[in-house]
Amino acid sequence: MSGQILGDRYEVKQILGKKAGRRTLLACDLQTQELVVIKLLSFSNDFEWDDLKLFEREAETLKNLAHPSIPRYLNYFEINSPQQKAFALVQTYIPAKTLEHYLKSERTFTEAETKEIGKAVLEILIYLHQQNPPVVHRDIKPSNILLGDRSGNSAGQVYLVDFGSVQNVAATEGGTITIVGTYGYMPPEQFSGKTVPASDLYSLGATLIYLMTGTHPANFPQKDLRIQFEHLTNSSLAFNYWLRLMIEPSLERRLTSAFEAIQVLQRNFAPVAVQKPTGSKIKLIKDENSLKVFIPPVGFHPLFGLTSLFAIACNSFILLWTIGVMTTPFPANFILSLISLPFWGASFLMANTVLFALFLGIRLRLDRQKIALNWEIFGLKFHRPRPAPREHITKLVYIPKHSQTGFLGAKIEVPPQLTIWAGTRKYQLCGAGSSMNSEAEVQWLAHELSDWLGIPIQGE
Repeated sequence: MSGQILGDRYEVKQILGKKAGRRTLLACDLQTQELVVIKLLSFSNDFEWDDLKLFEREAETLKNLAHPSIPRYLNYFEINSPQQKAFALVQTYIPAKTLEHYLKSERTFTEAETKEIGKAVLEILIYLHQQNPPVVHRDIKPSNILLGDRSGNSAGQVYLVDFGSVQNVAATEGGTITIVGTYGYMPPEQFSGKTVPASDLYSLGATLIYLMTGTHPANFPQKDLRIQFEHLTNSSLAFNYWLRLMIEPSLERRLTSAFEAIQVLQRNFAPVAVQKPTGSKIKLIKDENSLKVFIPPVGFHPLFGLTSLFAIACNSFILLWTIGVMTTPFPANFILSLISLPFWGASFLMANTVLFALFLGIRLRLDRQKIALNWEIFGLKFHRPRPAPREHITKLVYIPKHSQTGFLGAKIEVPPQLTIWAGTRKYQLCGAGSSMNSEAEVQWLAHELSDWLGIPIQGE
């Protein structure tokens, strides 16, 4: 096609890419003498109307975008000649090579360069996802990211191209769904035609893993649909942790937006490996199919004896007080009885604390189907709350020991808290109602649960 004039204006210089029914051409605009890229969709034997729908959507999307790292829409026209019938989309030419080109030429990327490229693409995605309706690229991969020449300490200017798979989030409402994307870079939800802005994060994460390892993401082993890549990287724990959040198969556990992804990346946080504290009586048994935790009662402590004696003395006094006030005439007896209620409540809490510490055990069971948490006391078992399906688990929350201002301004020490959320159900392993108050044990257990569930530890 070299030398052919298209649309009475564009002289073809070379073919940049070719696949069934489609060609990407480098051409010269004879009016401006500038190089442009022309994407052709030809009417051929394998032509499908879905291809035309996507092609027109790409043209319409580019027409409404204006970003320095995205090709600019220039023209759209039909070719209707005896030799060829096609649609043509003209866009600006970007003089840069794809990441795929660099990978095939065996260029290696450091962690710093990979982070820089990832952050640059995320900034483009922030722009796309903030459109109304949000624009989801749906096909982020090394061949669709261009990288300019190195400049100083910079890896090079980053561009995002090929919007042939783009979709407005509103486009799926009330219409047919066209499944597009590239295997290895597509998140699970995209296989069913459901795409959201977080779908682009998964594709970007898989792309960055390719840069770090030189291995196509489809060639990695998987566990619970999650790519197992860490054994092939020399990157930091923090960056690997961030990549795991990007390629999380579950939408509920994946980073939700490009803005959040940049914030977490800049935070440079990684969970620290924590060993089980010496002398801990917590029992933990786990394999790939289940995790079981038993938190035994704390047992007797000298302070409990003092607390028990105080509770007995206090309850005895309140009992005598209550009996005495009941013999007084109405309404004085009613008013005085109400005054005694807070004291009964305080005494009950003291007795409860001792009782739980001496006899309450907590048992957690996680498997591939569900989560269950039981309180066990005197041979009785109580669901706290009822079991829930495993797939409903959304977050693991750890709150360190801290103090807060209580009644009348008094400082109250609040024990560490560890909670698993499954939808609206709250499975509390320590904190109020639990006998496990050791900060070291809570941190260790939090990291064990995070590792087995494959979800990050969150703050309050």
